[in-house]
Amino acid sequence: MSLLAALVGTFSIVGFDPGTGDLGVAVQSRFFAVGAVVPWVRAGVGAVATQAGTNTSFGPRGLDMMAAGRDAPSALQALLAGDTAVSVRQVGLVDAQGRAAAHSGSDCMTWAGHRTGTHFTAQGNILSGPQVVEAMAEAFAAGHGDLADRLLAALRAGQAAGGDRRGMQSAAMCVARANAGYNGWTDRFIDLRVDDHTAPIDELARLLDLQRRFHARQNPSDPVLLDAEALPAIRRALRRTGHLGAATGPDPAALDPATRAALAAFAAARGLAGEIARSADDAEYLPPAVFRALQDVTSGRRPPS
Repeated sequence: MSLLAALVGTFSIVGFDPGTGDLGVAVQSRFFAVGAVVPWVRAGVGAVATQAGTNTSFGPRGLDMMAAGRDAPSALQALLAGDTAVSVRQVGLVDAQGRAAAHSGSDCMTWAGHRTGTHFTAQGNILSGPQVVEAMAEAFAAGHGDLADRLLAALRAGQAAGGDRRGMQSAAMCVARANAGYNGWTDRFIDLRVDDHTAPIDELARLLDLQRRFHARQNPSDPVLLDAEALPAIRRALRRTGHLGAATGPDPAALDPATRAALAAFAAARGLAGEIARSADDAEYLPPAVFRALQDVTSGRRPPS
């Protein structure tokens, strides 16, 4: 295996959402199964991306240090102080207060570098140029939606700016939220990997959509994606309440003006906040309280007095 193939040349974004407390990492690389190597997250503690001449112990050790009270900059310094090959290491950390720190060793393969900002750090090596991390940083800082939306937007921006100069192969996203894993037993809110694909970021986006649909069914407190799976049932409920007229053949995957107006009227009639949220990739989400009220209509349950 060549040295170029052995190094985890990649670009990654590590971020924190102060509104939800979510911590996460997203990464793309011309490297098989990059999600098994680079991202490390722990709810209420921090997130780490370790790459280039990767020391994978930086992930769990960095999280342990932050759990013990170190902030991201001091945890980074402690990791580097105990390492004998810092010149080939690249690592980014964000702690649970959103403090960020990064290191790009002088012997990481060009182009290599990083940019830190408020609640994030973007880093990469074997890139087409510095514009990759600049584009990632700008996309994350300007992004809308939840942390996953902003992480995905950063990956897309990095790839559009040139990405890994060897091409694409794998991508991953990990987001930690306390008790948000399956059945509430872990903090693995989002844990998605694309190990080998010609368009890994697009595939990661598809998997994120699927994860959200499944998660909405398992966790009724989360917003509901308004897509071809949810909209037919929503329209049936709205017709049952009289807020929506007979079917006019709208695209089942699109939120048409009539359904949008009916949702607003239904929410107002029930005294609910019915504002529809839009993510960075233009997906739209219904507040969970409105969706639950519509489920009550479908099931014949009476609304709470």
